[in-house]
Amino acid sequence: MCCVLVFMLAFFDVLSVYDKYVEDILYHHAGSVSNKIRIIKIDEKTMNELGDFSEWDRSVYAELVDTLTVSDEIKPAVIGFDVLFSDTDTDAADKTFAESCEKHGAVVCAFSYVFSKELVTDENGELIEDTLHVQAKVEPYPELKAATSQGFANALMDKDDGVIRASFLHFDENGIRRPSLSAAVYEKYCEVTGAEPIYPTDNSMFAFRFSGGVSDYENVSMCDVLDGTIPPQAFDGCIVLVGAYAAGMMDAYYVPVDRGQQMYGVEIHGNVIQAIMEGRTLEAVPPVVNGIVNAVLVLALMLVCERLSAVKIVIVTVAAVAVELVAGIFIFNMGHSGNILTFPICAVLTAVGFIILHYYMANSAKRQIEKAFSKYVAPQVVKEIAKSGSYELKLGGENRDIAVLFVDIRGFTPLSESLQPEQVVDILNTYLEHTSSCVFKHGGTLDKFIGDATMAVFNSPFDTEDYEFKAVQTALDIARGGERLEKKLLERYGKSVGFGVGVNCGPAVVGNIGCDFRMDYTAIGDTVNTAARLEANAPKGKVYISGELYERLKGRLITEEVGEISLKGKSKGVFVYSVTDIVSEKSEEIK
Repeated sequence: MCCVLVFMLAFFDVLSVYDKYVEDILYHHAGSVSNKIRIIKIDEKTMNELGDFSEWDRSVYAELVDTLTVSDEIKPAVIGFDVLFSDTDTDAADKTFAESCEKHGAVVCAFSYVFSKELVTDENGELIEDTLHVQAKVEPYPELKAATSQGFANALMDKDDGVIRASFLHFDENGIRRPSLSAAVYEKYCEVTGAEPIYPTDNSMFAFRFSGGVSDYENVSMCDVLDGTIPPQAFDGCIVLVGAYAAGMMDAYYVPVDRGQQMYGVEIHGNVIQAIMEGRTLEAVPPVVNGIVNAVLVLALMLVCERLSAVKIVIVTVAAVAVELVAGIFIFNMGHSGNILTFPICAVLTAVGFIILHYYMANSAKRQIEKAFSKYVAPQVVKEIAKSGSYELKLGGENRDIAVLFVDIRGFTPLSESLQPEQVVDILNTYLEHTSSCVFKHGGTLDKFIGDATMAVFNSPFDTEDYEFKAVQTALDIARGGERLEKKLLERYGKSVGFGVGVNCGPAVVGNIGCDFRMDYTAIGDTVNTAARLEANAPKGKVYISGELYERLKGRLITEEVGEISLKGKSKGVFVYSVTDIVSEKSEEIK
């Protein structure tokens, strides 16, 4: 679905307005201008010397053409006037100018169409002629028209932002193909030099790459040519363009190479001519190709991001966007223009989507861990596991030094025989709830229930501070709570119950034991077995600890010596102590 959306986004060029702006910034840069194209500018300096442009008669232009035409051998190859000479001035001046142009033999003058409708093109950039009608035409006066070639000088501004990125090549007027001013100058230049005109496209209009920025083409003031400051030999064999170069003449436009300032129309014609001569055109990548390429790129990014962490997703996305933009430079320099923003935007959205997904999955995993361990360990341990997010349920274990606690109901078998099953279950649940809450209270891990017995470990699965002491605290809480529980059950069922508790410490293997589809988190080893044997020997209401545990907590417990007793399964006896209380000062200090 995402790839289909990306395809549609690129196919219909939804982001075209923004694509053009980014393309201007990233790819449209001034290159190397042709030294065969030179500009004579009608600028402020010229008008300061010759007077206001609107008040000149045509003799000024005649003088310019005559000055440039030193001889048949020394003269510009073509002179192109980006000036409209429509109204007649004085018969003499008009005639003189026409004669000068005829003498030179290669002068191109501008004319202008007044179109009645907005320009409409097809997907190939070809003008749809039925939608474009000429309402009027502003042409050179008859004598000049007869003595020169003409081309229309209409600017082709982008309808979205008014920037000039394309130009007319020709227009079919009543079945007659009329060249643009730039094309007419190019054709005349080929005619003079004997070259065969080669057009980069057959379309009526074409997008092109600018060769020069503002003022990059060699340009001189018209007055400097007229007074001899610039010798006419400087223009020999060149394409000379004459046009407005002053703000008040209203012939300046925004272009992609210098978006911050406007370029005069005569300079734009220079860029268009060079684009025709050098094939510096821009062809739009077909919509289908645009759509497929962008969809495939996004699909590839999705497949990669699916396997990466959030940080790596960011890195890969940034790298992918950078590669796409750099590749765009080569594609642009090869003369192709396509979607620029579709992939970066979709890539960023894809990255954000996967980061959110990973975040959700991570939280879900944490919740699963919390849910799994909340039945075994204290809430604070669950929070630590969820916070780290590093615990993985897998078979295997690790060696840890732990404290192990066992507690069992004394006389449970005869008790169960004298009560109804549901009464037995109620007693068990009440007892197990009590032992579990005591374990969790002191940060222990509830290992398992073994019939009427409870097993708990401390210092697993994470390190727990002062775990030996906390294990003994738990045992005392269980024993003391057992006295209250005994009274409660005696009132309810008329039966008395009591607990025996055993605690030991030492090394053990802790981890998941079982198989892939069924495992049990537990501790195994001699330390565990000894704790179980201590519990089996502990009388009702007593807490038995091993000599090892006593040595670690000496001075912090109030105990009674039980002595060395033999434990089932052990060849040597174990010295045992019965814990009656904890030293209050030490207890407060630990808390």
